[in-house]
Amino acid sequence: MKFILGKKLEMSQVFDDEGNVTPVTLVQAGPVVVTQIKTKEKDGYDALQIGFGKKSKSKMKKPQQGHLGKTQNSKLKTQNSGIRWMREMKMDSDTAMKEGDDVTVSVFQEGEKVEVSGVSKGKGFQGVVKRHGFHGGPRTHGQKHSEREPGSIGGSSGRAGGKVAKGMRMGGRMGSDRVTLKNVRVVKIDIKQNILALKGALPGAFGSLVEIKGKEQKKK
Repeated sequence: MKFILGKKLEMSQVFDDEGNVTPVTLVQAGPVVVTQIKTKEKDGYDALQIGFGKKSKSKMKKPQQGHLGKTQNSKLKTQNSGIRWMREMKMDSDTAMKEGDDVTVSVFQEGEKVEVSGVSKGKGFQGVVKRHGFHGGPRTHGQKHSEREPGSIGGSSGRAGGKVAKGMRMGGRMGSDRVTLKNVRVVKIDIKQNILALKGALPGAFGSLVEIKGKEQKKK
């Protein structure tokens, strides 16, 4: 399976040969380095751990520093800066990858469909109009300050003071959720600068981490 980590840069647009414009999001995708190969015998499952982004080693958490210090790969031991993000992807046990290998945008092709995951922008505490799309109360008929209120939330169970049903849509924290978009088309690839131009908007703020996953290739 194709898999890479990237940093969301900005939105732009790409013109084709016929002059048609396509809105895209530019992603600084990789290069990522393989930091660990997990096996079913040792870890209980087969997976590939990769790291992306530079970060001062002094600012890395102690468990991450210790984790990278245990590697036997000389490339990971001698690198000057630490790794900002580390993620895992389940892989087959017969993968040809090994610690220290790099993964670049060259594993993708223009026109193919990928799956993109990220954390959406946090919007803090919001009311029901913005959070759930309620239209609010009437502007007249004696109501003075209820234009954006949710209305009655008590259940009509026939008992005095009916309980609020579980899952009732109310005001609360909005955003900062993991969002996954499927079938996102790769419009353009810049191999020299490791940039992917993906069609449309992607979840998250500029500078946030996005995970890009290609479709699994069937074994022959």
